[in-house]
This record gives sequence, structure tokens and C-alpha cells, in this order.
Amino acid sequence: MRYLIPIALLALAACGSRGELKPAPGGSLPVKPYGATATPTPSQLMEPAPQARPERKDELLKSSEERPRDDFDLPPTR
Repeated sequence: MRYLIPIALLALAACGSRGELKPAPGGSLPVKPYGATATPTPSQLMEPAPQARPERKDELLKSSEERPRDDFDLPPTR
């Protein structure tokens, strides 16, 4: 039990190590996409596309308006 705590701390310390991304030994970067002028770097490949992380354009609290009356918005029946 006494040896378990230092081993756990050592394992947690290894989780935080960060370095530059490189291809596996003997491997290479993915091929150049069709129509691209250059092969993307690892950092460019890790950057999410705009479709994967879209920006929010509407501010609900700033552009809040009173809703018009809806005749079909009825309470539930029992």
C-alpha cells in the first residue's frame, strides 16, 4: 500500500507531458488532400474545421423579444 501512492503519482505526472506531434516511427504524415497546394502540418490537422466548431451568431439575451400569441400552444389535456 505504501508503494502504491508514489506509483500513482508517477503515473499521473506522465499524463501531463505534452510535446510536438510527430508521426509514428516508420510512418509518415497523411497524403496531401486533393486540390491542396501543400501537405498540412500536424498542428493544422489537429485544428478543428469551422463546421466542427461553429461560432454562435445569435445572442439570445440581447435580442430577446416577446413571442407572438400562438393559438395552437394549448396546455396538455388529462
